[in-house]
Amino acid sequence: MKNKVVVVLAVLLFLVLIAGICFTAYTIFTREPITDVELSNDVPTPTEASKQDDLHSALFTKENFPKMDASLATQPLTDAFYQNFLGLTPADDGYDGYTNTHWGYERLITGHTKFKEKEYADRDIIVVTYPSEEEQQLAKDNNIELDITPVVNEGFVFFVNKENPVDNLTLKQIQDIYSGKITNWKEVGGLDEKIVPYQRPVNSGSQTGMLDLVMKDENGNPIKMIEPTNETFESTMEGIIEAVADYDNSRQALGYSYYYYANTMFTKDSIKLIAVNGVQPTNETIKNNTYPIHTAYYIVTRKDEPKDSLVTKLKEAMLSERGQIVAENAGYVPVGK
Repeated sequence: MKNKVVVVLAVLLFLVLIAGICFTAYTIFTREPITDVELSNDVPTPTEASKQDDLHSALFTKENFPKMDASLATQPLTDAFYQNFLGLTPADDGYDGYTNTHWGYERLITGHTKFKEKEYADRDIIVVTYPSEEEQQLAKDNNIELDITPVVNEGFVFFVNKENPVDNLTLKQIQDIYSGKITNWKEVGGLDEKIVPYQRPVNSGSQTGMLDLVMKDENGNPIKMIEPTNETFESTMEGIIEAVADYDNSRQALGYSYYYYANTMFTKDSIKLIAVNGVQPTNETIKNNTYPIHTAYYIVTRKDEPKDSLVTKLKEAMLSERGQIVAENAGYVPVGK
């Protein structure tokens, strides 16, 4: 009897073992392969997460961010840097306000300026157009050397009313118009109408660009511009575009500005940017330097700024890969691209 019990237990144990083996085999061969499982695209890899942190982590605090000013056309750029590097907008920070190109230079060089009847204090760093002769002289008179570094590429552009059939001017034709040698649109392929060439004030960024980039001969000598009349003088970049767009005889008008401002900040359906020497100003032609009137916006600081200062750190951040991505996302053309 005892032997029968042992045999029965052995048989039961064998059957349990066989059942376990069968169940395990069924589980292995019927489940979905793990290689078929799709990873979510919403979860960044550690490397990607690190890059994201690098692009958005604060580089400064509200207390140590350098005092900055900008021209009208670069204020969206400095706003973008401000927000990315600090995590705040100038408005959030209670910023005391931008002035403009010439007044920014005065604040950097002399420590103060008066802009629109309001006093403004010194600045550590400005993002503007290249200094005019008067601004360079102001620095010399105050024994200040300026450090001037391109931060984004830019093009100097000319525009007419869309009703004007002229789509292209050569650089020589533009020089002849603004020196008074060409006075009628028919001389450059347009209608038999007087040309009304608008100008900006001396020391405005646009007028400095016009004098430095356009009104010079092949040897670099200045070409004298005609004196503007009350009709053809506009104090603001907005005003010169409005004049070409809405002036009673706007088909006769010609104006100039910087590409970013005319194409992005203050667009008007009734104006068109014209080609120069057959090349239309676009992001691509400015990026690859095929547009002939090529320039930049500049970071300007005092040359004696210490290499380990927060101002130098901000400048380096603007020029870094992160800073150039910020600039491109704001609509500007990065340097070195």
